[in-house]
Amino acid sequence: MHRIPRLSRLVIAVAFSLFALMFLLRLAVWCFFHQPGEGFGSDFSAFIMGFRFDAREVAILCVLLLLLGSIPFLHPYQTRRGRVLVLTLVFIALLWLVVFYVFDFLHFRYLLQRLNASALSFLEDAKISGSMVWQTYPVVRILLGMILAVVVLYWLMKKLFIKVGATPFTGGKARRIGWSVGIFLLCALGIFGRIGQYPLRWSDAFNLGSDFKSNLALNPFQSFFSSLNYRKTTYDTVKVKQYYPLVAAQLGVARPDSNSLNFLRMVTPPVGDSAPRPNIVLVICESFSAYKSSMWGNPLNTTPFFNGLCAQGLFFDNCYTPAYGTARGVWATVTGIPDVELNKTASRNPLMVDQHSIINDFDGYEKFYFLGGSASWANIRGLLTNNIHGLHLYEQDDYKSPKIDVWGISDKNLFLESNAVLKQQATPFFAVIQTADNHRPFTIPEEDKKEFKEVNYPIDSLRKYGFDANDELNAFRFTDYCYQKFIEAAQKEKYFDNTIFMFIGDHGINGNAGNMFPRAWTDDALTSYHVPLLFYAPRLLRPERLHGVASQVDVLPTLAGLARVAYRNTTLGHDLMNEYRKDSGRSNVAFIIDPNNADIGIINRSWYYTRNLQSKQEKMVWADFTRPETDAGKDSLLELNRKYTTGFYETARYLLMNNKK
Repeated sequence: MHRIPRLSRLVIAVAFSLFALMFLLRLAVWCFFHQPGEGFGSDFSAFIMGFRFDAREVAILCVLLLLLGSIPFLHPYQTRRGRVLVLTLVFIALLWLVVFYVFDFLHFRYLLQRLNASALSFLEDAKISGSMVWQTYPVVRILLGMILAVVVLYWLMKKLFIKVGATPFTGGKARRIGWSVGIFLLCALGIFGRIGQYPLRWSDAFNLGSDFKSNLALNPFQSFFSSLNYRKTTYDTVKVKQYYPLVAAQLGVARPDSNSLNFLRMVTPPVGDSAPRPNIVLVICESFSAYKSSMWGNPLNTTPFFNGLCAQGLFFDNCYTPAYGTARGVWATVTGIPDVELNKTASRNPLMVDQHSIINDFDGYEKFYFLGGSASWANIRGLLTNNIHGLHLYEQDDYKSPKIDVWGISDKNLFLESNAVLKQQATPFFAVIQTADNHRPFTIPEEDKKEFKEVNYPIDSLRKYGFDANDELNAFRFTDYCYQKFIEAAQKEKYFDNTIFMFIGDHGINGNAGNMFPRAWTDDALTSYHVPLLFYAPRLLRPERLHGVASQVDVLPTLAGLARVAYRNTTLGHDLMNEYRKDSGRSNVAFIIDPNNADIGIINRSWYYTRNLQSKQEKMVWADFTRPETDAGKDSLLELNRKYTTGFYETARYLLMNNKK
């Protein structure tokens, strides 16, 4: 040790200590979140990639220590000033590390994704977000644990600092310079990330074959600061025009014009139709993830009542949301345009608040929106009140029922209070009911616990069938109980027989679908987007289960078609029943975007194509759960799916800014 300069020893010791700490933190993530039955060896490549990302953060600190310590009056073992500076930098680094990794762990537990810049959007609803965090997590204990961790780690680093400096350096100036240059070059390599023309990028993690491995390889610093570069909103008119013929043909634009970028379709009901117009009740279901529910045979049988409704209704079992997140789901449902903002949601962008919605084409209908909490969340109020004419908006303070948590009143009471309003209507109505209970903190009201019986399963059974804990499972089951209470109450009212009840998930939930679905559900996160889509009207619609591809953007055109309403369609959605009359839905597609990872893709027939916006890496995987996998037709669809993906993405970016009322 005496032949290594003390400053170099210190830099090496700090580097090894931080590497060890970051490895243990990554190992903790693996232990807590890895898929049952998969050993450490199957994810070893993620740890190797993770070491390279960690090396970048460690090398930045080490270069800073080396450069500052090389200044004579700032040398940590020769001056008090230098010692204080170095220990202060180490303390800040440890504090930074603890804060980022704690928030990253909670973010990963919530979304199964590393902390990224999209988390900053929660600050725009700080009161609601803070309340949700307070009610979900032991905040005080977490803060105390963070403080204790920083204190203990700093104490250990200080002991290490003293031990490293205890042995004097006996070499000459040349050796000191040699060590400094060697360490600097190693740090430069660590920061660049590879020997080659291009540096290591966060998108390199997504070569590992699954979302879990990719996220395991990243660290929160890399994920967060890389995603900060994709916060600005724009669109490329040249690309929109380039792909306009393809998109316009897919949408069925009658008078295509690539110069004016016309996406208008005017749809009229059959001539001579005098039947009374049905009421519409559109239920946006919080986190209604398909693979967790009963309709696809989940052995935990979480939604038996809704499964029964699906057998009696028009059920689309191959429906996808364009993106993950409630705000994005509400946006796509109300506007018919995917929210392709890469960081902030479209509802938070004041430049996008003016949007045409097909809801307004339901002339003569009273418009209602029922929300158990506050519409100030994610600026949803602006989207709704600015764009839906004559809207009656009901929020938490408009109900008799008490709030139960940060999300307002319970879903059961939301349904019952909505029913009390709707049964009084003498004219046709279009009502949206947005649920929230199937969301952390997973509150089940005390008033319902006597009738609603909670269950408990072993953790291995829960994880095998898509759940992380019994409180999550019971919250999912409670939503089914709430649907039942709503339908039973509505059946007693006069409006029931002439009402189309439509249910769709606002998004799915990322997780392990096991053997219940093709591997793309787990490896490529299709669990985050696959949701039930049900049109239930026993007196109006013939029961049928349809397997063709459907999207959340298709909701309003389909409802307008079923209600025989003339409408102006400037969205990316179709009337699904028209698509089935045309070719059994074979030509319909569903666009998907993952803003956190900058992935865009398309579901087309049996395949899911994705491409990363940064790395341009692409793949196409099997996504048909109705039949065994085959390569037949894959090559012929690849180029078409490339074009669809880019075309829909660029068109959505354009329409977000050009779909005015």
